[in-house]
Amino acid sequence: MLAHAWTDDFPAVVRIDKFTDPQLLCKRNAAHSPLCGFSKIMAPNSLSSPSDTAPVRKVRKAVLPAAGLGTRFLPATKAQPKEMLAVVDKPQIQYVAEECVASGIEHIIIVTGKGKNSIEDHFDNAPMLERFLEERGKKDQAEMVRRISNMVQVSYTRQKEPLGLGHAVLVARDLVGDEPFAVLLGDVLIPGENPATKQLIDVYQATGVGAIAVEEVPKDKTHLYGIVAAEPAPLPPFGARLLRIRDLVEKPQAKDAPSNLAVTGRYVLPPAIFDCLARTKPGAGNEIQLTDALRILAQEQGLWAYIYEGISYDAGDKLGFLKATVELALLNPELGPEFREYLKTLKL
Repeated sequence: MLAHAWTDDFPAVVRIDKFTDPQLLCKRNAAHSPLCGFSKIMAPNSLSSPSDTAPVRKVRKAVLPAAGLGTRFLPATKAQPKEMLAVVDKPQIQYVAEECVASGIEHIIIVTGKGKNSIEDHFDNAPMLERFLEERGKKDQAEMVRRISNMVQVSYTRQKEPLGLGHAVLVARDLVGDEPFAVLLGDVLIPGENPATKQLIDVYQATGVGAIAVEEVPKDKTHLYGIVAAEPAPLPPFGARLLRIRDLVEKPQAKDAPSNLAVTGRYVLPPAIFDCLARTKPGAGNEIQLTDALRILAQEQGLWAYIYEGISYDAGDKLGFLKATVELALLNPELGPEFREYLKTLKL
């Protein structure tokens, strides 16, 4: 098995056919990695004796930052939240909430801002609408509306100023408390039967160390993403998909990018990230960047990158939104077959 996407500091291709002891891996890369002192922390719980490993708490909560202004999607977002733009027949944030539920999340915390009341309305009870539908014999639709309200506990907190993704996560600190939690960006859609968030939770539960989802992107697109510098850490059962993060860089130009592995908008983090965020000074755009806090966390406690299974759609971007609409429509059991036949008639 081969791992790719390394910088000039590492071989172009690293062979990792078998398990490599994390301490040996750390020594081998000592000249490059600031995480060598954390080899024990970064080892999975199954490799440590019960006497020196505290039980890993269950990931029960998820934070969904939804306070952004959606400027990439103007004018559509001038008077409505980008998270409420429908992809096929559901608003974007519902796809993300459903991923949370499928991943075992019990409590969703949505960070909102000015003009985001429709998000709260969407997940609230709608007795008048339910009664209207039932009186007209549309019981299936009434039940669908009811499921949206009942599928998970939802709380809200407000980011009063657009001070960055890191600040939005920090705003949720009191509601999260002292326990691990997931973060899902509301405009990144990752459909599939094996949710990306669940994959990260599995990594956290096995190791007790935070994990973020990454995927390969074209080298000339690195300036659009947070990019990780990482090294192989093929601990079982995750194999070559698991990487130890050395550093993170926010939106580097191609010539400065340490790899082509981009952060994808899914994170599972320990509560220590809040202290890291509190110590993070404003960065790009005078905003508190989550990437900067993740760098601190990686240096102090360790942090995994995980090449998740699946395909993501950046539905907060106009072209990404169109791609998500077409491909998710094709997967829709009700609309997909007829929509596919329609696409075949187009002269492209």
